[in-house]
Amino acid sequence: MQRESAPVHVSSLVLFEFRQSVRLQAFRFSRGRTQGYSKTEAHRMLETLQANIIAAGRLVISPVDDWARVYSIAEELSAQFTMQAGHRSFDVLHVATALHLGAGHFLTFDVRQATLAKAAGLRVKP
Repeated sequence: MQRESAPVHVSSLVLFEFRQSVRLQAFRFSRGRTQGYSKTEAHRMLETLQANIIAAGRLVISPVDDWARVYSIAEELSAQFTMQAGHRSFDVLHVATALHLGAGHFLTFDVRQATLAKAAGLRVKP
């Protein structure tokens, strides 16, 4: 990924999903070393996120002041788009959060999430 000159703004939901994913991969590795990665690697990744990315100012956590409104937007998006395109809950919540925060751009590598973000009126950067 090309380094942006300005920090990337994310919600606490993005950070939770990333951290949860890292921890889940460590669990999978502990059950059979064919999946995921070790607890040592997981801790290193989480420490790198905190020290080299968040503390260094590369990511800025945008506070969500009204999660009830985010859920309301998510419900509207779900009702409008999920039956036709099969969007996952967290994808809908991420797009709803971006809309609530008035995001100018939406960054994603997920094709379905990008489709939803575009349908919701966001400018998507892969």
